Amino acid sequence: MMRNLLQKMRMLVAVAALSTAMLLPASPGQAQDKVSVGLIAPMSGLYARFGQLMEMGAKMAIEDINAAGGIQSLGGAQLDLVVIDTGDSTDKAKAAAQRMVADYPDIVAATGSYLSSFTLAVTEVTERAKLPVLTLSYSNLITERGFEYVFQTSAPGNKQAGLAIPIMLDLAEEATGKRPTSVGIISDNTAASSSLYDAMTTGGLLAANNLELSVGEVFTPPLVDATSLIQKLRARKPDVIFLLPTVVSDIKLVLEKMKELRVDIPIVSFGSTIGERDMIDTVGAERLEGVIFAAGNFGFKGHEDLVERMSSEFNEPWMTQNAISTYGDMFLLKQAIEEADEPSREAVAEALRNLRGGPAKYYPGGELAFDEAGRRIDASVVIVQWIDGVPQAVFPESLAVTAPKF
Repeated sequence: MMRNLLQKMRMLVAVAALSTAMLLPASPGQAQDKVSVGLIAPMSGLYARFGQLMEMGAKMAIEDINAAGGIQSLGGAQLDLVVIDTGDSTDKAKAAAQRMVADYPDIVAATGSYLSSFTLAVTEVTERAKLPVLTLSYSNLITERGFEYVFQTSAPGNKQAGLAIPIMLDLAEEATGKRPTSVGIISDNTAASSSLYDAMTTGGLLAANNLELSVGEVFTPPLVDATSLIQKLRARKPDVIFLLPTVVSDIKLVLEKMKELRVDIPIVSFGSTIGERDMIDTVGAERLEGVIFAAGNFGFKGHEDLVERMSSEFNEPWMTQNAISTYGDMFLLKQAIEEADEPSREAVAEALRNLRGGPAKYYPGGELAFDEAGRRIDASVVIVQWIDGVPQAVFPESLAVTAPKF
């Protein structure tokens, strides 16, 4: 009886020791099977298309990272993607972030959430959980709140507008022989668009570029009827229209109404929504031909193999900012995890803060490094033009796949 009792006690001690070991985090440099990273983005509702493109980019990158040996400093641990749906509102996005930090404690970092309004809501939650988050969202506010766990890979909206407007005006002057002096702006009121709109108007970018604001219209998406907006453009006849919506259907309504009311004014857009594949189906290549837009990222020179993979694996003819940025985010997180040498949120966040990764390969301009506010150093923009039914990078020359066409 005594021997049986001693054997049972030894078994209990062994089980307790094993359970304790399983609960403890991996030590620095210790081999493990996987490291989880999150993608929190809209997978349903009005903005689902953009989240789905982000997931495509993430899956391609993780496939490449794992095929190349995974996280070497952790014994070849494989990256594991956890996808969380923000839904189609800021309240849903905040609730999704709360679920993410509560239900997936193994996630060491994340990327998201396409729409700046969603990103602002999500990062209020992830900041408290000390979960590092990468984002391509444009709003200036994202990195103006003193947060320590948010890292913005794109140039913020005001910087994008400041970089892009003079280039756009130069291209317009080259095309028409006349430099625009007046502009109409049609924008939705989401955070990224508002950031651009404010930078142009109250921020002084229009005045700095000798542009007069003829029409300034802001709406809440989705747009129901564009008639009154286009009537104002027809009455005041600005030289160029800055189009800032974030939903394909809203751009479609604007372009269709312009055609119906015979308003023929050159269009310049910001953000990659107007470069979506759906635009061809809803508007047609003829109406899009020559339209120029500036984006925080887009498939550019050097990404040809990735674009071909997008086509073969997902039937996507090109890579918008959502796919290419999220592809890059996975490699950026992989590098941070390698340098952290430990699969913990704090260690990965500290590695991102101290990252000095050299020239950015999957983002326009700048370095793989962040300033004290969490903004990528010297991030730039890509100027894209619809040419022969395809949106193609045309500026700067170092990133261009073709020359602008007039």
